[in-house]
Amino acid sequence: MDVADYEYDLPPELIAQSPLAHRDGSRLMVLEKRTGTIHHAHFADLGQWLSPGDLLVANNSRVIPAKLRGVRLPSGGKVEILLLRKSGEVWSALAKPAKRLGRGTRLAFPSHSPSGVPASAIVEDSIGQGEVHIRFEGGADRHLDEYGETPLPPYITVPLASAERYQTTFGRVPGSVAAPTAGLHFTPELIECLRTRGVAWAEVTLHVGLDTFRPMTSADARDHRIHSEWCEVSDDTALAIAACRRRSGRVIAVGTTSARTLETLGGHWHDARPAGIRGMTDTFIIPGHGWTLVDALLTNFHLPRSTLLLLVSALAGRESILHAYAEAIRHGYRFYSFGDAMLIV
Repeated sequence: MDVADYEYDLPPELIAQSPLAHRDGSRLMVLEKRTGTIHHAHFADLGQWLSPGDLLVANNSRVIPAKLRGVRLPSGGKVEILLLRKSGEVWSALAKPAKRLGRGTRLAFPSHSPSGVPASAIVEDSIGQGEVHIRFEGGADRHLDEYGETPLPPYITVPLASAERYQTTFGRVPGSVAAPTAGLHFTPELIECLRTRGVAWAEVTLHVGLDTFRPMTSADARDHRIHSEWCEVSDDTALAIAACRRRSGRVIAVGTTSARTLETLGGHWHDARPAGIRGMTDTFIIPGHGWTLVDALLTNFHLPRSTLLLLVSALAGRESILHAYAEAIRHGYRFYSFGDAMLIV
């Protein structure tokens, strides 16, 4: 499965640098996966494309202020850390410059407050490929708001006016280093409107980690190894999925992270005994995947040669997706995290 087959050319001006004034003001491309038919719509009209009895399943993870700028001690050399995941008292992180951060290196991160005390940390191990393990001293990582900032993908170069615009309105479980961006389009009013139309809402948690920032380097997608991320599905959400399936509604994943979480659950699924899961997942969805729980997907437009582009191609087919992307470019859709949306039904 050649990763080069999932390449496309995107004019740089179509990479959305800032969110729209209104969350639900984006455009919406609707792609019928069986026929390849494309419809052009607006996100605020999402309800017109859903049916009573459908279930939207969204990722309620919140982005943490995981990007820290500091210095090495005692040299004072600058260092930048992106926290990824905590295990016990130790964080996995990406570091720049990682080659200067050997085991035992001491780090200091200044507080945003002029009177604040810097956070201290020590490098426990250097893993390679820019990854290190660090441990904060004095519980400083319990107050990351004092030291860190919201990490943005490298293709966004315009500073955010408000960090809340890189959070979903329903996100409530801190732990991600990147937003589940399909959920950024929703307002509380739109969710309530959909509910009044008979569209149910449920939530899962997946804390977005390393693979959002690391491209595929293997020529064959089957050789790529995705890093594990924490996910959780409550028993209540499992019951909502089972109820949706009984009434022949569609389970619609809001974003690729929700899709991966649902398909992880699908590996343990029993219609007669619906139950949630919690733990690490390395579910990697590529064309040929046998879908278990996800019937439809609401998502943004993804980077070429990315794991996310392979995931949407697994649902709709490579040719349909690349044709839809070409149509989106032709019609001036906005791409990536702050861009427009696609509904694959």
